[in-house]
Formats: sequence, structure tokens, C-alpha cells
Amino acid sequence: MSLEMFKLDGKVALITGGAQGLGLVMAEALAGAGARIALTSRDRGKAAEAAQSITDATGVSAIGITADVTDTPQVNDMVQKVIDEFGRIDILINNAGINIRKPIEQFADEDWDAVQNTNLKAPFLCSRAVAKQMKQQRYGRVINLSSMLGSVALPERSAYCSSKGGLLQLTKVLALEWAPYNITVNALCPGPMATPLNTVVMNNPEVNKTFVDNIPLGRWGNPEEIRGAVIFMASDASSFMTGSSIVIDGGWTAR
Repeated sequence: MSLEMFKLDGKVALITGGAQGLGLVMAEALAGAGARIALTSRDRGKAAEAAQSITDATGVSAIGITADVTDTPQVNDMVQKVIDEFGRIDILINNAGINIRKPIEQFADEDWDAVQNTNLKAPFLCSRAVAKQMKQQRYGRVINLSSMLGSVALPERSAYCSSKGGLLQLTKVLALEWAPYNITVNALCPGPMATPLNTVVMNNPEVNKTFVDNIPLGRWGNPEEIRGAVIFMASDASSFMTGSSIVIDGGWTAR
């Protein structure tokens, strides 16, 4: 297999929540493969700093955009800014996400809504916003960041698990709707990754041991280990894959 099909030269990628964690790792990976990058954050300084670091490291153009991806006008404005800057959007990675861990009887309405809005509504809004442009160019790669917890469950993750499970279903629906336009829609499902989102778990010795004991590979995943999968999913190497998901979880869901 030629490595040419993994190259992203000339492509434009938009990564939500791309200023830190897995979002930044994926942005760096796609930039390394040749894609120009637009990344978002609610923090203007973080967005600008992350974009500059990508340009410095890879030499490709990168911009940081401040946006609340749960808000329709801001999402539409975000997409227009990317098109104004780069002329197109080829790859959308719906990465922005949050997790609130509580027993269900302690879950306040606003906590439930915050998780659902960020993890499920935002990918819906962002996908809808890029649809017209991707259909016109008859090309697109949409990657939704779900989770192994979209398929299996843990206690005190009612909002998170349901949002990530819903995202897997949204992925399948959009894959069917957009297949005639040569737009593929797939989900990337990380397992236990050593990211800021999981710091609270890793810093609790008892809970951390429980996690590691359930990972057949015996360790947390390094965020860098997601790079190969996202390049594959964003490139022509995955051109016949749509409505699917790739799980990277150290073997957790194989048990």
C-alpha cells in the first residue's frame, strides 16, 4: 500500500476543542500529514497559542478560533471563518467534550444538559454547518470523537455514556445521508487515555488501580497513540469506510 493515500496535502481540517488534550494531538497529527488546520477553543489565548505551536512545528498554516460549539450562531460563524481563511473544509473532527461524574440522583438538570450539549448537540450543530460546503465540493471526512463508553458503561457516567452512545447513532445516520456526496462519517472511540479529562481518575490511587486492572495492556493510553487512527480516518486510506467506529482502548471492550 502506498503511503501517498495517507497524505493530506491541500486539505483543510477543522478540529473542535483542538487547543488541548486529544484535540491538540489530532491537530498536530493532521498538520504533520500536510493539512492546514483550524482549531477551536472557548479560550482565545489557548486557541491562538495552539495554532501558533502547530505552525512553528510543521510549517503549515493554522488558525485558532474562539467559539462555543453548543451555540448555533457561533458555530455558523466559526465555519464561515474557516472557509474565508482557507476556501474550504475537507475534514471536520467533532472533538470537544466534557464529563461530569455523579450518581444519577445527584445529577442536576444543568449538569446533564451541559454534557449532552457539548458531547452530542455540538457535533450535530457542527456537522450541519459544514454540510452545504462539503456537499458542494462532493468530498468530506467527518470524524466524531465518541468513546468506548458509547458501547460499554461505568457507574456515575449516565450523562457521558448516553451522549457518546447517541453520537455513535448520529454517526451512522449522517453516514447514510451523506454517502451519495462522497462524504464519509465515522467515529473514533478512545478508551482510558492519559488526558486532562481523566486527571481526576488517575490521581485517585484506588480508582486508578481499578482502571488499570481492567485494561488488558495494563496501562493508560498515551494520547500520541491516537495519531495513526485519525490520519487514516481523515485520509483517502479510509475512502470505503463510513458509518463505522474504531475503538482504541487497550483491550477494555474485548473482555
